[in-house]
Amino acid sequence: MSSAAMNAKSSTAAMKMHKSSKNPWGNPIVYFFALLLIAVCIVPVLYIILGGFRTNSQITNDPSGLPHPWVVGNYLQVLQSGAFWGEMGNSLIVAICVMVGTVVLGLMVSFVIARYPFRFSGAMYALFAAGLMFPMTVAITPLYLLLRNLGLVNSLLGLILPEIAFALPQTIIILVPFLQAIPKELEEASALDGCSRLGFFWRMVVPLSMPGVATTGILAFVNSWNNYMLPLYMINSEAKYTVPLGVQMFSSQYAVDTAKVLAFTSMSMIPALLCFSIFQKQIVGGLTGAVKG
Repeated sequence: MSSAAMNAKSSTAAMKMHKSSKNPWGNPIVYFFALLLIAVCIVPVLYIILGGFRTNSQITNDPSGLPHPWVVGNYLQVLQSGAFWGEMGNSLIVAICVMVGTVVLGLMVSFVIARYPFRFSGAMYALFAAGLMFPMTVAITPLYLLLRNLGLVNSLLGLILPEIAFALPQTIIILVPFLQAIPKELEEASALDGCSRLGFFWRMVVPLSMPGVATTGILAFVNSWNNYMLPLYMINSEAKYTVPLGVQMFSSQYAVDTAKVLAFTSMSMIPALLCFSIFQKQIVGGLTGAVKG
């Protein structure tokens, strides 16, 4: 190796070492705004959780202080409430049914749009994309009239079906790129081995699209769990209240007992927080795959 090449190589290495030693932790401005955003998201949640371990006098005297002493009675009273567990059960039934229905229907529709182009496939995909801009708030009155005519008002099925319909656009938008990324050669090889289209769907498409399926399923579950407007219009019986309605009713009933309201709100957030905490890698991976596709 010539001396010129060796000198160029050593200078390049020196420049890299200089850059790494100059700022080993990256851009501090990025870290600052990232920590600021994390604080904005986490501090209200921590305030609610810690507020449930305080008394009303502690909250009144020092709203931003820590529990001293710690009081677990508020959480125990919530856990001993039969209404709370009934609302949790209703929300779990609705959220799980919405998650399963959204994933199954969305995967089948996305499979047809992505793998078998037909004359109006682009228009159908655009129609589902337009559904993202159509909020439930706009359709709540005609939706209520439709469900009333079908006899689904004040029933959990009257919540499940509309929530599946409104979750499908987001699901299809995420899943179509996943299914389009599956090589055509894989499908042709499966056909040569005697695998039908349905067999290819179950044996190849579903396993390969699991990141997108996990992402859409978790998002559908969390959105259904946090849905407040539809149960507010459709549910009249307290025995069929979901958690968001239960929080609103509990807050009205115990408006003076702020600590107990905070404890009830904290307990209602646990399933959604667990979903995001446990499956955060799947959510990010699924969205990243959809963007790449």
